[in-house]
Amino acid sequence: MDQPIVVFWFRRDLRLNDNHGLYRALVSGLKVLPIFIFDSDILNKLPEDDKRIVFIHNQIHNLNKTIESFGSSLQVFHGEPAAIIEMLTSQQNIRSVYCNHDYEPYATQRDAAIENLLKSKGISFETFKDQVLFEKSEIVKSDNSPYVVFTPYSRRWMEMKHFSGVPSYQSEQFLQNMIPFESNKIPTLGQLGFKDQNVSFSTPSINEALLESYAETRNFPGLDNTSRLGHHLRFGTISIRDCIKAGEKLSQVWLNELIWREFFMQILWHFPKVEKSAFRSSYDRIIWNNNTEDYEKWCTGNTGYPLVDAGMRELNQTGFMHNRVRMVVASFLIKHLLIDWRWGEAYFAEKLLDFELSSNNGNWQWAAGSGCDAAPYFRIFNPSEQLKKFDKELTYVRHWVPEYATSKYAQPMIDHVFARQRCLAAYSMALKQ
Repeated sequence: MDQPIVVFWFRRDLRLNDNHGLYRALVSGLKVLPIFIFDSDILNKLPEDDKRIVFIHNQIHNLNKTIESFGSSLQVFHGEPAAIIEMLTSQQNIRSVYCNHDYEPYATQRDAAIENLLKSKGISFETFKDQVLFEKSEIVKSDNSPYVVFTPYSRRWMEMKHFSGVPSYQSEQFLQNMIPFESNKIPTLGQLGFKDQNVSFSTPSINEALLESYAETRNFPGLDNTSRLGHHLRFGTISIRDCIKAGEKLSQVWLNELIWREFFMQILWHFPKVEKSAFRSSYDRIIWNNNTEDYEKWCTGNTGYPLVDAGMRELNQTGFMHNRVRMVVASFLIKHLLIDWRWGEAYFAEKLLDFELSSNNGNWQWAAGSGCDAAPYFRIFNPSEQLKKFDKELTYVRHWVPEYATSKYAQPMIDHVFARQRCLAAYSMALKQ
């Protein structure tokens, strides 16, 4: 019989340093076969120009290059994960499959099925916490119920972090424990059914100077003083623990953003209904306008409100949108156009490089007023006032909307005062029932 080995399955943790599950596999005492699966169940639902697949594909090549320097190779597959794990276990003497936790509904179902498959073969499925500092029910109230308001959750998060510290898992020191393996061919983007695109991605590094001035400058899209680490956290190309340590040292405001991320993850974990429904169920009674022509103008950045249009064009071209602008465009879609927040959530889910189900859902429900820790429904951003406040010099708008202030630029598609009154009437009618 061949020597027993263990498998490490890369998923949302596409890095070799401070990778918890990889560390556990590498110190298990057995040689490690590293694998990655382009999951056809996920890929089949995506458009062929999805920039995230280009990002992942690039990172797989980067990972493989480093792994090859240790005499091994990342084995890359395309198909259904269960079928690929089944095939590997029939070909190799596999003792265990290691990976890191994934909390989204599809992932938990997939992992439960794979755990059962492995169990039937006498193989263990070892999974570890890696993409958050605290998960599931680790931060709950004294009666063990989940927090549904951010401020007390964040206070408890800080207390727990102070008590337990921020660990590190030095997986990068044990890479020689991977199984010697000749290079295998990584499928091309074309073979996966996607277009190669000329997209540039930021490197996963923490800019200390940027973080030191983050609190003062983060709200001004023309300055572009955001960390640009959202997609790196989404796909695990940077360690959350390294980010938390940097936030502690350099910016409490930025650290707070990381705590929001974990807050929304535990909301999705405890209340999976939010994926499809309002957290506050009374908000599901709102009668939406859902005008498809209005929606199309919003999607393409042709509303006649320059900050909204700049944001949507930035999103469509780059897969990124400044966070302040995200709030303005979400509020505009929901409250000016009376379009169901789920339409906007779905559009962001398709376009954002840093799309994270829990944060995307949480932030859209916040904007709609329907979420657990929501803005009051009567808080309606005035996009013209937001422009004066956060892009007074029009740096951001002129970059993304070059025809602004010319005869070619669209007239405002709706009057702010009319839209505000209509929204308040629709909400109050639904909520007084």
